[in-house]
Amino acid sequence: MRRGFKAEAERLATQVRDDMGVGPYEPLDIHKLVHHVGAHLRMADELISRTRLQELEALQPGAFSACTFDFGTRKTIVISPLATDERQRSDASHEASHLLLKHSVKEIEQLGGLSLFTCDPDEEQEANWLAGCLLLPRDLIVRSLRRGLDAAAIAEANAVSLQMANFRLRATGAERQAAAWRR
Repeated sequence: MRRGFKAEAERLATQVRDDMGVGPYEPLDIHKLVHHVGAHLRMADELISRTRLQELEALQPGAFSACTFDFGTRKTIVISPLATDERQRSDASHEASHLLLKHSVKEIEQLGGLSLFTCDPDEEQEANWLAGCLLLPRDLIVRSLRRGLDAAAIAEANAVSLQMANFRLRATGAERQAAAWRR
């Protein structure tokens, strides 16, 4: 990730949440986020049969989680209906982050006769980081920890996975800050 991006992402997430009218300690409505970035949210089984998605999942677990289609003036974020609700929220937030950061498809890879469009690996990291900031802003985490909540309670209260909550707890340094506050 480019230098200074993490702090920039925290500020951007705060600004986006403010623009959406979402308080700093409220869970993020992913449908409103997708609408805010000018996109539509669709489940993949609206475009292809669920059976085909299940076949792909059986061949390679996690092969498809989400993607964004750009139809010029209309963007559509497509997420897997096979994923948990928490994963769907994370995936949709990740795709919305690409749009917020104005990332574009940079590579076309051929795999088994299919053309796959991908983003730059650094941009994938940026979208991952911003998605975490949008779903669990640092201030929300610190406040939650000060109120005595643990990672599981934070995850449940914000409809994110325990993995996401643990990641944000470690990555933000919020645990150290909350521990210092308790002393």
